Amino acid sequence: MAEISFISTAIVAPTNPSESTQRIELNPWELRLLLLDPIQKGLLFRMPTPPQEHSIIDHLKTSLSRTLDLFYPLAGRLGTTVNDDNTTCFFINCNGAGVQLIHAAADGVSVGDILDSVYVPRIVSSFFPLNETQSYHGVSEPLLAVQVTELVDGIFIGCTMNHVVADGTSFWHFFNSWSEISRGSDKISLSPVFKHWLVPRTHLPIRIPQSALVFGKLPSSPTQVRIFHFKKEKIAVLKAKANTEMGTNRISSLQALLAHLWVSVIRIRRLPEDQETKYIIPIGMRPRVHPPLPQQYFGVAVQGGNVTMKAGELLKLGLGHTAWQMNKMISTFTEVEARAFFESWAKNPKLVTPLNSMIGNVLMTSSSPRFNVYGTDFGWGRPVAVRSGHGSKRNGKTTIFQGPEEGSIDIEACLSPETLEAMMEDAEFMDAVTI
Repeated sequence: MAEISFISTAIVAPTNPSESTQRIELNPWELRLLLLDPIQKGLLFRMPTPPQEHSIIDHLKTSLSRTLDLFYPLAGRLGTTVNDDNTTCFFINCNGAGVQLIHAAADGVSVGDILDSVYVPRIVSSFFPLNETQSYHGVSEPLLAVQVTELVDGIFIGCTMNHVVADGTSFWHFFNSWSEISRGSDKISLSPVFKHWLVPRTHLPIRIPQSALVFGKLPSSPTQVRIFHFKKEKIAVLKAKANTEMGTNRISSLQALLAHLWVSVIRIRRLPEDQETKYIIPIGMRPRVHPPLPQQYFGVAVQGGNVTMKAGELLKLGLGHTAWQMNKMISTFTEVEARAFFESWAKNPKLVTPLNSMIGNVLMTSSSPRFNVYGTDFGWGRPVAVRSGHGSKRNGKTTIFQGPEEGSIDIEACLSPETLEAMMEDAEFMDAVTI
């Protein structure tokens, strides 16, 4: 495919930077992500008719500036305070420095090239800014960068957002709100709330020892990315099967789907029966604390949970047992767990790194089918696809998206070429997939 050509780069600041002196302290949910890649998600649109590319860029720039009035922390940078005891404190400095907006073109690339390819084309990673950065780079790099890439017959809007500042819920809250303002709305559906959740014994700012700030990246291994589409009816069959096997009705659609994926990947990899395998799942904590945090809580409110099973157990006991283990693990995440995590982490900060989150026979899921992807209409129609960027693309990473049809789910799977090829030839797995 063609290469990306860059047309212009601009810094977009809030229209009314009234919060430019505010400092927002970061809690353990956020600080633990300093070494991780930013969130990179983007939307593919067909070209508006008639084409108005340059006026679209100006329009997006203006609407982005107005959106930053409401989401002003995104226009800031990470601030640091280096202490005498060889520790560092990180915070959000709401200085109104602005976000980056890049206008680019991918000559010769069409919407069909993205939609119809068996694997996600590698050029898609070039549709996102700030590649090869980690969240701690927010001390000098923008906390949000946007790239608008013109295709032959479409537009791709790719957003890169610092993961210390936002989780998936907050990312899509911003994206949805920007599209509302772009459509001409004077108000957005949900105004963001920036007061961060804390526990009484968590003293801020938290001091992070220099020894914890070990910067490095996991060596990459050959991978490809494929979208697997699951329709509502197929997911319902998996859910019913899992619940019937366990004599319950508590296993969710997503738990059944992820269990189906996990069992399939381990079966295809032909691991020894006593080989341990792990599935890492982000647990949304907004509804799990008391009082519950509002949906518009802007920040990170996620804790990582994992289920570990031996390959032989996974394959022998099958879908229902695997989904039930996920269900039981998720149910342990309560306010008690959150408070205990805050208190222990503040005393002994440990940052998540690619080296300790993606090793061995591990699958990891990010994002959620609950995020409003296809309602993100900037004024020229709903998107035709969603894709993620290069960040965190490691063997075993899966990203879950709302599907284009009601109740459907897309899984963006990053796996070795051999595993993906075998999955596409595996009748048991593909029986649930819509081609």
